[in-house]
Amino acid sequence: MSENEPDQNGPHEDGSAAAEPDWDEIARKVFSGPIAFLKSAPALKFLPDPGAAEVAFAGRSNVGKSSLINRLTNRTGLARTSNTPGRTQELNFFDVGDPLRFRLVDMPGYGFAKAPKDVVKKWRFLVNDYLRGRAVLKRAYVLIDSRHGIKDVDRDIMKMLDDAAVSYQLVLTKADKVKATELAEVETATSAEARKHVAAFPEVISTSSEGGMGIDRLRRAVLESVG
Repeated sequence: MSENEPDQNGPHEDGSAAAEPDWDEIARKVFSGPIAFLKSAPALKFLPDPGAAEVAFAGRSNVGKSSLINRLTNRTGLARTSNTPGRTQELNFFDVGDPLRFRLVDMPGYGFAKAPKDVVKKWRFLVNDYLRGRAVLKRAYVLIDSRHGIKDVDRDIMKMLDDAAVSYQLVLTKADKVKATELAEVETATSAEARKHVAAFPEVISTSSEGGMGIDRLRRAVLESVG
């Protein structure tokens, strides 16, 4: 909570309990405020100083990660979108808030079948080293295409997060592209698999970048993760 935000949890002057803060509204204000690209890091030596909590977004290529980040932040072009799998092979950092409140980290997409082996190897080393060595990383959000569910490449990143002891939450993307009954089934299956992983939250968030489904819920989750 910033210095300009009142403590809504404290008691009123008459001794009665204060109402719970509207975290959804607070989250909307935060993500509608200053957000700026900081830098890209193709290797660990280019990481920014760990001066703020970080929240990272990971997902298979073309899972809709950039579109979700843009919708989350109320921007149209903050994160670059591309139809070319594997285009982004760097960690991209964005400052949120002025003064700095926390950072969003757009991780390079994974699972691109046509990428050269050396590119895949470079990705694995960069991501693995970042996850294991970044003390300010508070949570990762692993994006899963709701049309396909969890794939083996998703399980690979989940295992990396488990091994690195980084808490993470699964987020279903493109939820508007499937029928409600199918979405319910994939939500159940995804949640069941999340419970098998030591670092994963069992709760799954279903989202749509186009329709806005789940965006408020995701914003609130991000704010709660950074404290």
